[in-house]
Amino acid sequence: RSPAELDETRGDPAVQGGCVAIDRTKGNCHSCHLIAGINYGDIAPPLVAMKQRFPDKAKLRAQVWDAGVANPKTVMPPFGRHGILSEKEIDNVVEFLLTL
Repeated sequence: RSPAELDETRGDPAVQGGCVAIDRTKGNCHSCHLIAGINYGDIAPPLVAMKQRFPDKAKLRAQVWDAGVANPKTVMPPFGRHGILSEKEIDNVVEFLLTL
């Protein structure tokens, strides 16, 4: 890709969300979830068909913000409630997840 094309994708919320999702100090989603092209996680549901699984974007966002609301026995960190991710980072991660 050209530098201009790379600059354009850096501003894309889904691209930014993907960076947060795989950052070990931020989302680290792939440590538990299988993400196509990243072969680590296998203890949580694979992140596939996310638009079909979460047709309501708000429910997906709520899941990332605090999965314990929907499933009190979850081991998924409450990324929003505990301030692990900012609100913007959560929004971007949701945009990323909806591309999977």
